[in-house]
Amino acid sequence: MPQITYNDASTEAVLEEMRRDPRVFVMGQDVQSGAYAAAVGEFGLERIRNTPISETGFYGAGIGAALTGMRPVIEGGCSTFFYSAMDQIVNQAAKSRYMFGGQASVPLVIRAPAVYSVALAAHHSDRLWGLFSQAPGLKIIVPTTPRDAKGLMRAAIRDPNPVMCFDDFSLLGLMGEVPDGDYVIPLGVADIKRAGSDVTIVALAKAVHHALAAADVLEREGISVEVVDIRSVVPLDRRTILNSVAKTGRVMVVDPAPRTGGVAAEVAATVAEEALGYLKAPIVRLTAPDIPVPFSPHLEQLMYPTMESIAAAARKLCAPQISTRTERRGSSRQ
Repeated sequence: MPQITYNDASTEAVLEEMRRDPRVFVMGQDVQSGAYAAAVGEFGLERIRNTPISETGFYGAGIGAALTGMRPVIEGGCSTFFYSAMDQIVNQAAKSRYMFGGQASVPLVIRAPAVYSVALAAHHSDRLWGLFSQAPGLKIIVPTTPRDAKGLMRAAIRDPNPVMCFDDFSLLGLMGEVPDGDYVIPLGVADIKRAGSDVTIVALAKAVHHALAAADVLEREGISVEVVDIRSVVPLDRRTILNSVAKTGRVMVVDPAPRTGGVAAEVAATVAEEALGYLKAPIVRLTAPDIPVPFSPHLEQLMYPTMESIAAAARKLCAPQISTRTERRGSSRQ
């Protein structure tokens, strides 16, 4: 399979869907001179449309186009710019299908990078997947690999509902294998990125890669980690998470977004409600604190879960089991 970057994989998915379906078009600020510049000659300025710096206006235009049968892909520039289109996204895109009794659909994709950990300060560094999960009617994806980025984007464009795609900015240059052909990854399906037996780590965005790195370290210490990549915040694949917890008996949820009311809280509540009897230890959440992001690069780096903090939390979570294993080894040697 060819190796390409996360960003190229996602852009390829959009362009291939444009070739497959004439209703698909792209709109956003400076898209004609950005990632889609090379495609302007193929699709023309009608299907790769520059917009003014007016989120309320062009998000509203995209929603209107979707309501009349088109399939817009809005490139949002930065996910915190969604705030400027909050009414359009939450009151119009999310609710129209329900409020019109299913007579209208909004097949709209909104894509923007979640930019954080690069010293852009509070106005440009929020991680918003948890906030928008509070708006019924929206589907939300957070891919973590080039393969997932392409497969999920294809599914998002074909979905009859509004889908928000948060691309972790730190992953845009990540290289990975992407299958040839028309493959689609269904929305609402988590991915077990690594199988294990001692503890489940449920993660999303860049935290998935930190969890995988921590799992490598912990394996050398005798701790077997299962890493579940959420991928789809809404709909959330609760069954995969619960099955993993039933197998390992321990769970840690890792999310670089703030702690209160976030995705980590939802996963933890799901496990507490439906898998409490399987737990050998309390549920652990590793998240960012509930504070605005500081401008100081040093202070900002202290906010987010890391490979080291994940590994340390897993050791503590598994400590009674590891102590028992050590005692058994000592007894057998005697």
